[in-house]
Amino acid sequence: MAGFSEVLGVSEFKTKRDSIWKALLAEFVGNIILNYFGCASCMIIKPNVENPNLVLIALTFGFSVFIAVQAIGHVSGGHINPAVTIAMLVTRNISLLKAILYIIVQCLGAIVGSGLLMASLPERYHDTAMGVTNLSVPVGNGIVVEIMLGFILVFTVFGVVDVNKHEIKPIAAFAIGVSVTIGHLATVDYTGASMNPARTFGASVINNHWDDHWVYWVGPIIGGIIAGLLYKYVFAAPSTGPLKIIERYTAVVTDEKELQRLAGGKHEETMP
Repeated sequence: MAGFSEVLGVSEFKTKRDSIWKALLAEFVGNIILNYFGCASCMIIKPNVENPNLVLIALTFGFSVFIAVQAIGHVSGGHINPAVTIAMLVTRNISLLKAILYIIVQCLGAIVGSGLLMASLPERYHDTAMGVTNLSVPVGNGIVVEIMLGFILVFTVFGVVDVNKHEIKPIAAFAIGVSVTIGHLATVDYTGASMNPARTFGASVINNHWDDHWVYWVGPIIGGIIAGLLYKYVFAAPSTGPLKIIERYTAVVTDEKELQRLAGGKHEETMP
């Protein structure tokens, strides 16, 4: 029974109750930010404009994720995506109970974000598809696209949160945002580039739009699980230990000084 409780994560709720509730609130707020601003970029408000600006959509979703992860990453890990949470669960980085609650609040946050977007728009826009994702390709192709989107996102997440890659931490949130941006730039015309089941779920609830909805859960989750397992068991950086970390940073500093010296010498040679 103790083993099952440990896997479920019951003990964590007893010892870290306050921090877990903060984490759940952080995931809730993160998804509000994502769905409100991301789906807002999909709307066409100006007259005489027929098609949304795909670059605008890609940048808005990417920067929204970047900002959300940067703001709440230290509280909850900045998942804001069931595909990320499930990948963390499969690789045993998060307990089952915590993962379930994360997914619930992510979906609730996405609904609230899309609901706030509806409240921000004049009533004549309420019958329009406010950020819903639609397939422009056959279902089979759409699943492949969403698998790849889930893969690139989760692969990036695992790469930047690797505890043995200390040098990547300052740009972790930015890298995750970039992965979202390139996913949208490449495939928003194919599937709407969901990458995130909660994001699509929130827009679907507000718009009552459920066409091929399952694709946006199955695809990113499969891609995320593959990416998480691949990174953990094949590409994870080796544990360095304190001495190796010092050696690594000493080598980096030495290399930088050498480059500066060479650059300075080259500059002196070119002086008249």
